[in-house]
Amino acid sequence: MARPIWTGAISFGLVNVPVKLVSAVHQREVHFHMLHDSDGGRIELKRVCKKDGEEVPYEHIVKGYEISKGKSVVLTKKELAALDAQSTRAIDIEDFVAQDEIDPIHYDATYYLVPDRGAQKPYVLLLEAMRKTDRVAVGRMVMRTKQYLVTLRPMGKALALTTMQYADEIVPIADLEGLPAASAKPTGRELELAERLIDSLSSPFQAKKYKDDHRERVLELIERKAAGEDIVVATPKEKPAKTVDLFEALKASLGAPKKAPGVAAAAPRRPARRAAAAARPRSRTTAAARPRAKAARRGSTSPHRVDGTFRPGIRESNETQQQGTGPGIERAAATVRRARGSLTLPRERSRAVHLAGVATR
Repeated sequence: MARPIWTGAISFGLVNVPVKLVSAVHQREVHFHMLHDSDGGRIELKRVCKKDGEEVPYEHIVKGYEISKGKSVVLTKKELAALDAQSTRAIDIEDFVAQDEIDPIHYDATYYLVPDRGAQKPYVLLLEAMRKTDRVAVGRMVMRTKQYLVTLRPMGKALALTTMQYADEIVPIADLEGLPAASAKPTGRELELAERLIDSLSSPFQAKKYKDDHRERVLELIERKAAGEDIVVATPKEKPAKTVDLFEALKASLGAPKKAPGVAAAAPRRPARRAAAAARPRSRTTAAARPRAKAARRGSTSPHRVDGTFRPGIRESNETQQQGTGPGIERAAATVRRARGSLTLPRERSRAVHLAGVATR
């Protein structure tokens, strides 16, 4: 269980709910040390005075605010301590508001609040009352000598506390440069295609679907180098920027098949008799067979084809990627060979179907 990083109480009206604050997020980024490239020694950072070049002990370091170039106002630790917000060990609720009234840009870091000893009942009371009224609490708290603006909201069986940015910390949109002008308004046809594209890509949000691929590649590289593998890094070639026709790009995006992440596209199987017939020389059809050939051409479509081609996607498991062999690779290679050897364009495939029918009669 996560250790509490703060203890106090939720205070609203005359009600106090003792709680403990625990982290809701574990950062999993890859951390590196700075090393000397020649001997691998760790690099140390020292506090050095720019005037005399001497290292300065921490107890002789003060804080200064630069008011002009080369001139600073110095504040001592005692002076700053006197201005620190007084720690009341309480989360003072000031308002209850609708959650959709708070723009997500105000949110910063999220924590969990769990009830302290003897606070189970008032904790559940506050949790259920906020859920029934569909409200979130806005208040202030002091943590590590800093005052925070926070929100409290129900999250399953727990209360979630999120620190927030103050209003004067948000950059106004009016201060941004390069925003689209009125002349950049899309046409009705472009807007319709964009809406269709969004609808085709819409799905319920699944957090576990999204992975940190870059972190996985970094960890895989570390494992390979730790195993003694020599890594050859290819220099990526810069591709020239292409002028894209927005309307054509939208149409092409709508025509492309939607590929689910982590799922390889399956190559359609053809009977051996049809594949063999497709390889035989073309022969003339009889008058009775022509209607069947036309019907085959009309019905010969495949959602996997884009511009008359088929491109199967392959994704191996992490274990198979690291080993470079295994049944997954063999099955994928066989799938590609079958796809390359047997797939034809829709029109050619319909002719192959017809030829197969003529050959059997």
